[in-house]
Amino acid sequence: MSKEVWRYIDSGNCSPSYNMALDEALLDWHSEGKIPPVIRFYGWDPATLSVGYFQKVEKEINMEAVKEHGLGFVRRPTGGRGVLHEHELTYSVIVTEEHPEMPKTVTEAYRVISEGILRGFRALGLEAYFAVPRTEEEKQGLKSPRSAVCFDAPSWYELVVEGRKVAGSAQTRQKGVILQHGSILLDLDEDKLFSLFKYPNDRVKERMQRAFKSKAVAVNEVSSETVTLDMAKAAFKEGFEQGLGIELEPYVLSPEETQYVEDLAKRRYESDEWNFKR
Repeated sequence: MSKEVWRYIDSGNCSPSYNMALDEALLDWHSEGKIPPVIRFYGWDPATLSVGYFQKVEKEINMEAVKEHGLGFVRRPTGGRGVLHEHELTYSVIVTEEHPEMPKTVTEAYRVISEGILRGFRALGLEAYFAVPRTEEEKQGLKSPRSAVCFDAPSWYELVVEGRKVAGSAQTRQKGVILQHGSILLDLDEDKLFSLFKYPNDRVKERMQRAFKSKAVAVNEVSSETVTLDMAKAAFKEGFEQGLGIELEPYVLSPEETQYVEDLAKRRYESDEWNFKR
């Protein structure tokens, strides 16, 4: 039986506004039936802090530190918390809610899509597995996160290695289409990450950073060999093909499509109204 063919886009490093606009455009085009489901890999230039759709920037984010570090800044169309996109492989998956393999609930769809990421980690020789919040305290933590930092706690079916989170993902559903995107950390500058958020005082910041070390880890801290970006791309491309039982076919945007994305990037993701609206 032949496998279903999805599109594969490797965008390389793009601006924060272009990255979010392209994810949104792919969602639109897929909802209109113009393209099949898509898996996309990308990076960020400059390194960027992205915040979740519902985060309150003024209350949670230290914008002075963002500027001092020369970082880009953008609000995602998906939920979740703050992510520093620096030494990582970022992925997005765009697929209709009606796809026969996609469960109806967000949590279960998350598990199915994340199977591709799980296989990618295993292709890199890492013993990754899904986190399932077991205790009542962990489940409550999902409802009311204590921290604005994304990698601070594994949520349902988040991926962990040696008990620590290695990939953070967020999902939105619009126009009958699932968009899930996330970060696979290759390396991490913890001090930089923690300088980007606001805390009641230094003691709280130190306590959170200490706790963070026990909850999150970058791939190259737990891998026996240094994983490069190219190695990660190859492993996760293969992982998605295996995990979702699909074949990935490269796709290049037409000049018209590129122009559409650039216009959307300017109109929405570069506007203060979008990025600082909450």
